[in-house]
Amino acid sequence: MKIESPLLGALEVADDKVIEFPAGLPGFEQCRRFVLVHEEGGAASVFLLQSVEDPDVAFSLTGPEQLGVTYEFPLTDEDVAVLQLARPEDALVAIIVRREDDDPATAGLRANFMAPVVINVGARRGLQKVINKFGCDIILRAQG
Repeated sequence: MKIESPLLGALEVADDKVIEFPAGLPGFEQCRRFVLVHEEGGAASVFLLQSVEDPDVAFSLTGPEQLGVTYEFPLTDEDVAVLQLARPEDALVAIIVRREDDDPATAGLRANFMAPVVINVGARRGLQKVINKFGCDIILRAQG
């Protein structure tokens, strides 16, 4: 299948690489099918979660370990059923990151640790787990 990405251009993606998000993502419920892609020859530590239905909907994802973070959160029985998750090791956890360059004083990356993306890599099903406990974004800045 061919996908037009405003960031990466025309992409040819196999149908078996599509990840189904049965409920969509919060604020983007109309988008339920995504692919994970990265720039050819680029570092595979940051991926683009590109909507199949709407080429303008894409999110940058990275693993929390890439940011030096380890954390745990519970999945409900409903979450496990949506993901069709039989084994914890089949779950991939990723964090949505975005660049903050509106104001030079706050330029850096903003990582949303309060709503990680969870993907069952075997079943190719995903969800965004909104964590309702008090928390905050973590802002990373380049040092010196």
